[in-house]
Amino acid sequence: QLQNKILILTICAAGIGGTFQYGYNISIINAPASYIQTFMNATWLERTGVPLESSVILLLWSFTVSAYPLGGLTGAVVAGPMAIMLGRKMSLLLNNVFVVIAAALSGFSRMAKSFEMIMLSRFFTGVNAGVSMNIQPMYLAESAPKKLRGAVALTSASFTALGLVLGQVVGLRELLGGEESWPFLLASNVVPALIQLTALPWFPESPRYLLIDRGDKESCISALQKLRGNSDLSAELEEMLAEQAAVKGQRAKNPWELFQNPALRWQLVSIVVLSSAMQLCGNDSMYFYAAYVFQEAGIPQDKIPYVVIGTGSCELITSVTCNMIIDYAGRRPLLLGGYIFMAGWAIVFMVALSQQTQISWMPYLSMACIFAYILSFGIGPAGVTGVLPTEIFDQMSRPAAYMICGSLLWFNLFLVGTAFPFIVKSLEHFCYIPFLVVCVCTALYVWFFLPETKGKSFLEISEEFRKRNFKTKTRAGLYKGPEEVRTTTL
Repeated sequence: QLQNKILILTICAAGIGGTFQYGYNISIINAPASYIQTFMNATWLERTGVPLESSVILLLWSFTVSAYPLGGLTGAVVAGPMAIMLGRKMSLLLNNVFVVIAAALSGFSRMAKSFEMIMLSRFFTGVNAGVSMNIQPMYLAESAPKKLRGAVALTSASFTALGLVLGQVVGLRELLGGEESWPFLLASNVVPALIQLTALPWFPESPRYLLIDRGDKESCISALQKLRGNSDLSAELEEMLAEQAAVKGQRAKNPWELFQNPALRWQLVSIVVLSSAMQLCGNDSMYFYAAYVFQEAGIPQDKIPYVVIGTGSCELITSVTCNMIIDYAGRRPLLLGGYIFMAGWAIVFMVALSQQTQISWMPYLSMACIFAYILSFGIGPAGVTGVLPTEIFDQMSRPAAYMICGSLLWFNLFLVGTAFPFIVKSLEHFCYIPFLVVCVCTALYVWFFLPETKGKSFLEISEEFRKRNFKTKTRAGLYKGPEEVRTTTL
């Protein structure tokens, strides 16, 4: 019981300052949008005596919003080297420095009469989210016992959803979403950072990192004892030592080395497809539509923020449910089911949008679609995608794999954020066609090419991919070079 407690507390300490911040910082920027734009105009007027044109205000606002994914991309790129040099736990702790800087900038921006400070603050917040989105699932999956690995790594998605909901709640006018209090709302992300800085130092570093990267067997055993208590560690230790022997003499790889290595071909294709699909499937765009659809359904304007909290809660409920079933159901069925359902709901949603004004009950169907789409996303793609790089790459390739994953995730978030308004303009009610195509193609990829990783050791998973990467002897014979050969004979 005690070791389970330690594992649960480790998850909470890593999550609160980790992926929680990603969800929280995405949603807190929505409530004060109009106040910040007014502040930009007022500041400019005070500086130059000339008010800003509405198009310029919109441009400045889009810079402020896109500073977040830009920071995230930067964070994803630095996360790999941080995880290798500083270790998983120390990287998560140091990552809070970015949030403290961001909170100070946004908290004092009104006092300093500088909207540039808000833009800079959003960039640093993004860096923090980029680092934690990569390192937290890695840290937790490496610290978890094999039979709970999926559930433990998946808590990253639950913390993202929790952050999203709490951000929506704190952003309500009654709390910190009012005109006077928005600087405090933007600076409130310092609270989870302080909680993590106080709590995480008490918990152990990833045992796998200590043994395989550092070669420190004593620290690894002591970390395992803290996490597992009195249970028998011999089988787990044996498996880790086998993995250590398999990667002996290698150093941590760089992202471009993964592209050059034929032994990692299918693993790489899998994470590229799934990481891209996670942002290109249109889930975040549902939030964009939420307010409009709820308004059409006759919900009063001042009540809409409360209903939007319901959409965030949907994602939270499903990611917690997914947590409970991932190690029973497996990774493939959850991904497959998620994308198939999303494709179905996308079709219904487009039909409902096109008939919104003709048929009186259509707005309610659109509302149902929004909730169903977010539920389908939460049950599979939202969580499983973050777990896979840990499971399908070995210890030396894992940080680089997460760098590729994270970079794609943030780049696509930026892409969808920028392109979606134009897609809506040109396709109108049928704006979900591109997302529908992504969902169908991803479901087909998972069905034909992705093996199940449930309950398998990291070495067994590597072996399965090795068979896929070298289907024929002749093809394997084309690749020479000590490093490649060593990684394929696991």
